[in-house]
Amino acid sequence: MPSDFPFARTVTACCLAALLAACAAPAPPPAAEPMRAMVQPAVPAPVPPAAEPAPVAVAAAVPQGVHPLEAAIGYAERVRGLPAAELTQEVQRLGDTGYSPLRALQLALALGQSRTGPNTARAQSLLQRVLADGSGEAQGLRPLARLLSAQLADQRRADEQAERQAQQLREAQRRIEQLNDRLEAVRAIERSLPGPARRETRP
Repeated sequence: MPSDFPFARTVTACCLAALLAACAAPAPPPAAEPMRAMVQPAVPAPVPPAAEPAPVAVAAAVPQGVHPLEAAIGYAERVRGLPAAELTQEVQRLGDTGYSPLRALQLALALGQSRTGPNTARAQSLLQRVLADGSGEAQGLRPLARLLSAQLADQRRADEQAERQAQQLREAQRRIEQLNDRLEAVRAIERSLPGPARRETRP
């Protein structure tokens, strides 16, 4: 029928358009392959270097039941009468051992016996270390450490004053010797001069 032809043509055109659109539409992308989990090999954690052991202070040999102050006083009595050679050996022995308040005090006592400037300064340094130590052993030794520190300071001042006086005495002796040399030179010149002419006396 002629009246249905335009309608049929329109339907056919729509169908063709739909078919062309379906053919022209891009094919859907293939399904993505599931991602595989990447497993990283386990890396061993770095092992920190072993820390060096801290130096262990050697404890002073204090008899059981004896107060450190009593032990220090007994040591002072013993070291006071040592000859110079034995005193040097004792200083070396105590210097080779580790630190403890009692050993530091003993070493200060031994150094104080030598009465030399470097040893006195070293003894003062050891006593200051004992006074700054907060341990129980050091607290028991503080009265003696203070007394020794004051004594060494007085001794050092006395030694310095004696050295100054000795220097002044040596300087005075040198000047006296110079004056004596000059006086002797003047006398030698006087002796070398001709004597006054003797007057002739008539009989």
